[in-house]
Order: sequence, then C-alpha cells, then structure tokens
Amino acid sequence: MAKLYTVQELVNISTAYLRDKGCDSPRLDAEVLMAHVLKADRVHLYMNLDRPLEKAEVDAYRRLIGLRGRRVPVAYLTGRKEFYGVEFIVSEAVLIPRPETEILVDQALTLLQSKTAPLVLDVGTGSGAIAITLALQLQQVRVVAVDISREALKIAEQNADRLNVADRLSFLQSDMLSQVPPQRFDLICSNPPYIPTGDLEHLEQEVQLEPQLALDGGQDGLDFYRVLIQQAPRYLTSGGHLLVEIGFDQAEQVLELARRRGFAHCRVVQDYAGKDRVVIMQWQ
Repeated sequence: MAKLYTVQELVNISTAYLRDKGCDSPRLDAEVLMAHVLKADRVHLYMNLDRPLEKAEVDAYRRLIGLRGRRVPVAYLTGRKEFYGVEFIVSEAVLIPRPETEILVDQALTLLQSKTAPLVLDVGTGSGAIAITLALQLQQVRVVAVDISREALKIAEQNADRLNVADRLSFLQSDMLSQVPPQRFDLICSNPPYIPTGDLEHLEQEVQLEPQLALDGGQDGLDFYRVLIQQAPRYLTSGGHLLVEIGFDQAEQVLELARRRGFAHCRVVQDYAGKDRVVIMQWQ
C-alpha cells in the first residue's frame, strides 16, 4: 500500500528537492504549489499540516514540483501572479508581472489623478497588468492596450473581463504603434523589451522560459525606446507624458534619446532597491 503523506511531510521533502535544484525560495515555492493543488491559501496549509493527502493530490503536486525543479516559474505553474494587490491570469505567452513595474503604475497614477476622463496608451501590454491596474485605480480612465502577440492579448482580455474593466479598455494587435489609429493620449506607458540580445543566454533559467518577444531589446537593449520615443509625440496631447520602464543601467541613454526628440522635464525614478527604473518624459 502506498504511503499516505501529510501536507507537512510532502512540503518538507519538496523544499529539500527544490533547494537542491537551485531554486531561490524553495520553501515558499513548495507551499504555494501545495496551496494551488489543494485550492487553498497558505494560511489553510499551516492550519492543516497533519492532513493526509489523497493519491491524486500527491500525483498532481509531484508533477508541479518536478516542473519547478526544472525551473519553470511558479506563476506559469499556477497560472496566476499578484500585481498591485490584484491576482492576474498569466501563461507562457506573457511576461510575468514584476513588483518593480508597480513603480511605473504609481507614477502614471500621480500624473493622471487630476485629469478628467484621461486617455492612456499601453504599449506591449502583455497580461494587461499595467492597463488594467490603471483602470481599477481610476474610474474615469480609458486605456488602449496594444501588443504584437495575439496570444498575449487573449490573456489580457481574460484579465479585463475577470476584473470587470473590459468596458473601459480596448485591445489592439500592433507592432509598437504601427496599427494605432491617429488620436491623442494624455499618457503613453510601456514596459518594453530592454535586455540586450547577447545577455539573454545569461539570464536566470526561469526568465529564459518567458517570451523572448517580451525580453529581447536588440543589440544594445534600446531598439524599442528608439521607436517609441520617435513616434510617441504624434500620439501625445500637448503636455502629455511618456513613461517607460528601463534596465538599471539605461537611464542616461534613454534620457538622451528623449531630449534629442524634444521631450522636456525628463526625469528618472528609482525602484525599491534604489535602481533606476522608470523614465518620465513630457511632450510640449
């Protein structure tokens, strides 16, 4: 007869396995995946550590732990990731939302809070995390969210429907701004691909499993900034803002691109770790 593991026993075994495989947070990963299998939260786990697991639960959990041991991101295994206090659906078609991108959202909210019915363009929306968060925080905002990937847009649309903001979002398949109809936005924001092509093979194994389209910024990592900064003024209102997330060492280069294009009041905002993270530009 097969051994009946308790929640605690299997989480302990899996923690040791994930640690051996080099996962950064083996205990947390083991607990999150157990909670996912049991359709519960981690508080429930702590209250039921001695609960025996059924064979189907053990099998499902072992499969997920095996994938995590091969460094598949936890968010892809659960199909969920929290961003700005809200749970978003994610899949292998989209970049996993990261806490540092919340800095961009904070800055956008500050710039938009005094405007009546602002219009925003989110370029490279992915899961829709930025666009949807803005819609959740500002009841009068309308957002056009574009992405080159049809599969990513499907995920973003699911998130908008699930979070009840679909009536204020429009989704458009577009390579950057190429398919965006002529109109003026109060704010354009983007978390574009910004990793230099040559650096991709050196990324953490988990990151390498995310969509290359959302990572590869060209030879120097600046390809998308060049296009966006050049084209954005055609779509911005006078006094409108362009906000972009950047790599920690790209601020000066992006600022130079912005100044050469004629943007004013350009500034850099740091993330929680004190690294340059967002560049804000204003079009006069």
